[in-house]
Amino acid sequence: MIDQRHYLDFERPVADLEARIEELSDPLATDDLEAPAVEMKALRQAAQEIRARIYRRLDPWQKTQVARHPDRPHFSQYVAGLIEDFVELRGDRKFADDQAIIGGLGRFRGQGVVVMGHEKGDDTASRVEHNFGMARPEGYRKSVRLMDLAEQFGLPVLSFVDTAGAYPGLDAEERGQSEAIARSTERGLTLRTPFIATITGEGGSGGAIALAAANKVLILEHSIYSVISPEGCASILWRDSARAKDAAEAMKITAQDLLKLKVVDRIVPEPVGGAHSDPAATVKAVGDAIEEELKALTLLSSDQLVEQRAARFYAIGRAGSGAI
Repeated sequence: MIDQRHYLDFERPVADLEARIEELSDPLATDDLEAPAVEMKALRQAAQEIRARIYRRLDPWQKTQVARHPDRPHFSQYVAGLIEDFVELRGDRKFADDQAIIGGLGRFRGQGVVVMGHEKGDDTASRVEHNFGMARPEGYRKSVRLMDLAEQFGLPVLSFVDTAGAYPGLDAEERGQSEAIARSTERGLTLRTPFIATITGEGGSGGAIALAAANKVLILEHSIYSVISPEGCASILWRDSARAKDAAEAMKITAQDLLKLKVVDRIVPEPVGGAHSDPAATVKAVGDAIEEELKALTLLSSDQLVEQRAARFYAIGRAGSGAI
């Protein structure tokens, strides 16, 4: 039987069909090899059609679940698929190395770049190692160090955002979490080289924007980006985190809503069934979008890059700008 633990609730019809396909693929299940082959073909087609229909109609809460899917491509997969000769640079030169944010130098399709992003991990051990993508202050101070390096050597910065938010623990607060986030955001806004951020999964609060104060902010089709999680919003508004679905619908956190509000600049399509259904295709699509945006940004001067970035963010929330 197929392991159904990673199927989302609304994917159950597809899970049932694919479990049946797995049963039929067992050569010991029947002596008649032709009949199962015919049925399997029909079941695969039905599963594909149902999956496509489901993903065309996802509501904001379902998109939130897709954005958090454990099999969604993580930073390490984007680096492996897009960055050649990657050399990780560790530490903030002040306190420690935070593995919730990873960064370093490499080549993106022949262009030298500084790359950084949140890493959530893909199993229990790595998730603990990377603190589930929730960075402490030293993670954001590392990002400042990386952006300083990029400006010193005239390298573009590529960031990949996927975090529920910055780590809210006592130790993080003691070491200046809010100040570190603010400094990272400020450094992004003042960077004098091209800066492209991609929301690859969940973009949560200041922990996300600290790596996304960019010239261009891209977002995957089923990713989300918000000032607070739907559960947190529901707890504040209704004192009931179980109303997260209502909060997700009210907050306008989907890629489609954010594009209309001009909070993001471009949506990168995902394979049918979400990024987790075909990570390699997703990574390539993101790379193609980044390459196109980077070519346009390299035509701007350093002053123009800073001015464009400032104008972009100042317009968010301005009356008549189309953004909230």
